[in-house]
Amino acid sequence: MKTTILHIEDDQEIGSWVSSFLIESGYEVIWITSGEKAIEYMEKVDLVILDIMLPGLDGYTVGQRLKQRYPNIPIMMLSARTSMEDKLQGLSFADDYMTKPYHPDELIARIQVLVRRFGVVESAVLEIKHLRIDQKINRIVNTITKEDIVLTGKQFHIFMYLLDHLNQILTKKQIYEAVWKDAYIDGDKTLMVHIRHLREKIEIDTSRPEIIETIRGIGYRMKS
Repeated sequence: MKTTILHIEDDQEIGSWVSSFLIESGYEVIWITSGEKAIEYMEKVDLVILDIMLPGLDGYTVGQRLKQRYPNIPIMMLSARTSMEDKLQGLSFADDYMTKPYHPDELIARIQVLVRRFGVVESAVLEIKHLRIDQKINRIVNTITKEDIVLTGKQFHIFMYLLDHLNQILTKKQIYEAVWKDAYIDGDKTLMVHIRHLREKIEIDTSRPEIIETIRGIGYRMKS
């Protein structure tokens, strides 16, 4: 099962954008625009993202009530309020406090930290396009051909690093140094060659890759 997030945000534009991004990043999302009935959804969710400025009950009141009743469900505050007083008030019950504006990749990274900290159980089996990935036994299957995809050590390390940062743009330097544990030198083609061979094994059409996307001038991104 996917991690389910309760997103409480009354601003339609922000709520729609954040919810869409979370869904694209592989999460299930329940989006509501006020906190009055939030308690009704808590048995169904693994994490709460909460705005402060809400109609009716404010985010502080909502968050305190949710945390009191469900202490093991992490709460992240998202707010345009940046003063230390606001942050301290939020962190008196919330598990993280993030100010607007923010980069979406940072939001995903912070969610992942909370998921790990609270031990939220995510499915060990993921499906991306035509691939089924069983992370417990490190098995990748092409669901079209029903065949196992066998990767070399470096290919597998690259694949799993991109998977761990699904839908995030990663620089060549980030990937290289995470996989090779060595300093990246601009212009080095090693990573590019390994990505090409990896694509030959996992993509249906290497001329039009659907899983590992090249971000020109920056690096790569694995798309869900």
